[in-house]
Amino acid sequence: MRDQAVLPAVEARHLPHLGCRLNGNREPVRLNGTIQIISEHWNRVVAVPYLAYMPEKDRLLMLVSCDYPHRAFVSWSDDRGASWTEPMPAEKDSNDSAHHVAVGLTYLGGGKVVFSTESTHRYFSDDFGQTWSDPVPKPPITGGKFWNQWDPWLVDKDAKTGKIVRVWETGWNFPGETWRPDGGLGTIVAYWRSSVDEGKNWTPAIEVPEWFGVSEVALCRAANGHLIAACRTAIPEAYNTSIPDVDHYAGLGVSISSDNGQTWSKINSLYAWGRHHPSLVLLPNGEIVMTYVVRKGCPNTADGFPQFGIDAVVSRDHGLTWDMGHRYRLAEWVGNRKGEHAWWASCQATSSVLLPDGTILTAFGTGYRSQPNVYNQPAPRDIGLIYWKR
Repeated sequence: MRDQAVLPAVEARHLPHLGCRLNGNREPVRLNGTIQIISEHWNRVVAVPYLAYMPEKDRLLMLVSCDYPHRAFVSWSDDRGASWTEPMPAEKDSNDSAHHVAVGLTYLGGGKVVFSTESTHRYFSDDFGQTWSDPVPKPPITGGKFWNQWDPWLVDKDAKTGKIVRVWETGWNFPGETWRPDGGLGTIVAYWRSSVDEGKNWTPAIEVPEWFGVSEVALCRAANGHLIAACRTAIPEAYNTSIPDVDHYAGLGVSISSDNGQTWSKINSLYAWGRHHPSLVLLPNGEIVMTYVVRKGCPNTADGFPQFGIDAVVSRDHGLTWDMGHRYRLAEWVGNRKGEHAWWASCQATSSVLLPDGTILTAFGTGYRSQPNVYNQPAPRDIGLIYWKR
């Protein structure tokens, strides 16, 4: 369902704008970057962006979920993000009334691309995302429960041949009830599994004890060979209630495996609540950059409006520690409403890729100009892009 209502003008403070880099006890440093909202002229719900850079064509591919109910669409840029094609559907027509949230866009090389719907199916492309396969069911977790997914595959390639050796994916589900009697979310458990044939067959799902309470897990292969898992951690009990934006209180932490996924460290909590949806980028110098959303934790403005942002933090020791004192506020904005629907203006998803010139391109979702449509849903929603350098 497209929503093309005429919208009121947006105040400058509600428009996402560049922030700064914290500098310890010194004055913050101005960011070396630019920001643009690419979806305003589409004037529709465009949410949950994922980016992939395809070097053979020097092309960017973006996966988004459009309209209500959500459906998978893709867009391309041949000028490294300066301009984008109109979104094109990546799924065949469906009369299903459920949301098909499109997630996990992964580029495998040689024109091969894959993405999933959050719970049930995958789609494959052999032509750089121009056309897509029929839906392929995702193998469930042991016991038949859906493999709920959010993050892209981790792709391991042979350093000499460039051939894919293995792909890894993470998933999650509820071992018990989804909702507690008091309206809070039930306990979540995260898993990983791998494939040596580009996702046709998978090893059995491995439940990671250290990820008890974790849902979304973004993976990265550090320069020292360790696996880095950026985890969306459990909602603290104080916030796990029936309020509309309860899941915005989930936190962010990091777990590391030094033995290729056989064992994992306890989670190093970076934020107990309010920040999540991480995306990891390995830089040529071995540093790891993690971007994430700030849904909770910014103080309200003096006149009572919530504030939101997109942040980044750097690790220089293969994910063991993170330089919180010099983190980046890549984007920030003031919400456009108060009360029950104040969360409509918030952010969802970050997806970051490294471009050949060393620029990091970070995509994020925002509801900064959302208004209630005829079904009292937030519309439109938008996609922002941040171009920045370390």
